[in-house]
Amino acid sequence: MSKLRILIDKFDIVLVALLVLALIGGYAQQVINMFIGSDWPNILLLVSAILGTIPVLYSAYRAVINRKISVDLLAAAALVFSLLAGEWIAAVFINLMLTAARIFMSYNERRARNSIDALLKLKPHKVRVQRGSHIVDMDPKDVMVGDLVMVQLGERVSVDGVVHSGEASVDESSLTGESIPVNKVVGDKALSSTMVVSGNLIIKTEKVAGDTTLEKIIKMVEDAQLEKPDIHTSAEKFATWYLFTVFIGTILAYALSGNVMMTLAILLVVCADDVAVAVPLTFLTAISFCAKKGIIIKGASYLEVLGDVKTIFVDKTGTLTKGKLKVEKFVSLDDSLKSKNLQIGGMLTSLSEHPISKTIFQYVCDNKCEGRTIPDKMQELPGKGLIAHIAGEQYFLGKRDFAKEFGLRFSAELEKQIDGENTAGYNVTVIGVGQEIRGYFVLADELKAGLKEQIQELKDSGVEEIIMLTGDNEKVAKRIADTIGLTSFHANLLPQQKLEIIKEAQKKSGKKRKMAMVGDGVNDAAALTLSDVGIAMGGAGLDAAIESADIVLMKDDFGKIPELIKISKYVMKISNQDFWLWGISNGIGLALVLTSFLAPTGASLYNFLTDFIPLINSTRVFKLYFGRR
Repeated sequence: MSKLRILIDKFDIVLVALLVLALIGGYAQQVINMFIGSDWPNILLLVSAILGTIPVLYSAYRAVINRKISVDLLAAAALVFSLLAGEWIAAVFINLMLTAARIFMSYNERRARNSIDALLKLKPHKVRVQRGSHIVDMDPKDVMVGDLVMVQLGERVSVDGVVHSGEASVDESSLTGESIPVNKVVGDKALSSTMVVSGNLIIKTEKVAGDTTLEKIIKMVEDAQLEKPDIHTSAEKFATWYLFTVFIGTILAYALSGNVMMTLAILLVVCADDVAVAVPLTFLTAISFCAKKGIIIKGASYLEVLGDVKTIFVDKTGTLTKGKLKVEKFVSLDDSLKSKNLQIGGMLTSLSEHPISKTIFQYVCDNKCEGRTIPDKMQELPGKGLIAHIAGEQYFLGKRDFAKEFGLRFSAELEKQIDGENTAGYNVTVIGVGQEIRGYFVLADELKAGLKEQIQELKDSGVEEIIMLTGDNEKVAKRIADTIGLTSFHANLLPQQKLEIIKEAQKKSGKKRKMAMVGDGVNDAAALTLSDVGIAMGGAGLDAAIESADIVLMKDDFGKIPELIKISKYVMKISNQDFWLWGISNGIGLALVLTSFLAPTGASLYNFLTDFIPLINSTRVFKLYFGRR
């Protein structure tokens, strides 16, 4: 916290004490005069009222300079008129509420700041760097790209990079919120702030200082806190019409009645300092809660809009699927030779680095088909398949068209089976010996677990359209859409075409229909930026996700999106209740003023007491932390 912020907080605390003392002195003035005959209570009231008004005038001045509508403009007018009319007790009451509100907001800002402080504590102060045969201790900010950083058991990673050597279990909960450690081996990504809980690693540095994932998260949280919704979103709309209405209303009241005191009392009753504190408190607390859950929200406006989203566009690869193929099944044309045919598949793929070969080889290993022959000769043709020779026999694995080139025979029934799998959106890889087809593997991009239930949750929460945008072919897209219950899809898309689809949807709705885009933040960056709310999945380590999205899910979990929408609706429910509570209390206050029941001093006391109603209501958002939503 800055020294200036500390001084302001101390000033506000002293000011509250002074205002309370002035009120006591003001109400006890007659009793005091009976004993000591002094006017010091009046002097104390005036001094404290003026001191309390200065910060409000400054805030109102800054709002005018920045061309912003601020509730402090109304409060400043009420205070100035109170001072000019000699209603010092009324001015003290208003200042007491405003000062207490500033202290309350500062406290909650400090609570939200704790999430940043907690992140800062994750930054190591010293790191060990291997340079040649020497180990050098240095400050993390002096580490350079390409350096080999040593991380031992119990230490935190200070850079973003890849595992150069070693193996370890790493706790990534500081980034993803996931408590189960992740095993890291050579070639895996290692991210700043994560902790080694078993084993040791040497990490080749790829990103340092402000470019690391941790530093970018800290910056996002700081920016999100700066964009508090006090004069943003709903409160901004409220302040705009409300201030003009109040100023015009008070002018008309004075013109019709000529009663300065009643006009002042109206201003004091409708001073909306409570809403100006209660609404930001609700959003700030929710954003802080989400940060603890591994969900970074860059601004309160995105949290508010999310609850109104009716259309969600989703990318396929990396969002709905894991981005890697999985063998769904193996079909052996002769069941009695299934185990042997699987072994052939394992043999052919064991020496290949192609992703499909690796997937098939893992499937064979998982099915415990032991025994592996090393081919005498093997040839791999990129994008087609591979050929191996063992003891003069030719073995084949690859696409159907490639198999036909080598003279392998396909029966009409087999052709029909493979066509059926392709129509259903599956990839088919056949194996053969000589000119005989032995069987085929059916593969598909693996869907993430629980998607069907999560899509239904989105529909239940009020989302009407969930549309998949994918560069994959139409058959694959249809299979996925039907499996998990998407409302529609667009296939064979380039990144630019995804953008055009969102633009067209916005054009048709006139931007009245709120839309969100969910993607991995790489080829979806433009679409994430264009939509009303861009949500990036698995933001840990993805620069494009962090930069282009409005909300970043540090853990690659689609189920966080229905949860976020629920939080948004809950926050908006509380905020709307704040406005209703404020409106009802103001209506009662105005009735009391217009019936001459409340004079300026009584109006300010009424305003002070009723200010706590929306504030108390807003504290319900703290239930998020305790799971009683």
